[in-house]
Amino acid sequence: MARYPEISVVVPALNEEKYIGHMFDGLSRQIFKNFEVIVVDGNSTDKTRVIARKRHARVLVEKRKGMGLARNVGARVARGRIIVFLDADTKPSPTLLDAYHEGMEGGVVAATGPILPLEDAKKTISLGYRFVSTLFVRLTINVGRPALVGSNFAVMKREFNRVHGFNKNFMTYEDWDLSARMGKLGSIRYIDDALVYTSVRRVQQWGIIGYVAFYAVNFLKYHLFKKPNKKYEQIR
Repeated sequence: MARYPEISVVVPALNEEKYIGHMFDGLSRQIFKNFEVIVVDGNSTDKTRVIARKRHARVLVEKRKGMGLARNVGARVARGRIIVFLDADTKPSPTLLDAYHEGMEGGVVAATGPILPLEDAKKTISLGYRFVSTLFVRLTINVGRPALVGSNFAVMKREFNRVHGFNKNFMTYEDWDLSARMGKLGSIRYIDDALVYTSVRRVQQWGIIGYVAFYAVNFLKYHLFKKPNKKYEQIR
């Protein structure tokens, strides 16, 4: 762990012993070295915390539910001026942190990059990830309606604190909600080299139609009533 890290990587986790090793493998290969790792564990009953400690991460246990709340807990103790949020089932490419370190300058308050499948996946799933994480997310940034995905999300800590972080009451849509609030403080950038690979287990279990339907309905519930879904099925 760096004494004075430039970047803090915050990772919420719950019973992720099957995947979190991939995340640490990706971090161990980073071109950029001056970073710390903070794992916010949701009181796992498997070996998630054991693995994280063996990989020299700072581990915090947070029994309250919610990805946004867990990310806020990690961000509160983060020492870096840049915070990078990853999911425990997400493997960063070697260029990820270097890309964020170089790209988040000149008034950039938040950034994201491509999110591609970690496992071998059907061509339709792979194309879907490319469409959403490249074309769709880039489009939302360009039209001033940023919709960044929490599994690959970087923020400047000072501006993150100014908007009081993620909405801890949201069980879903917390990442898009934060994107909109961060966008009012400065520019949001899409960085091609800020690439990660994430598990497609949810898409495989729900099916593409079920997955798209969930997020389409959630989009409407948030924008019409400011009440996104309160439940998000755990898939391990």
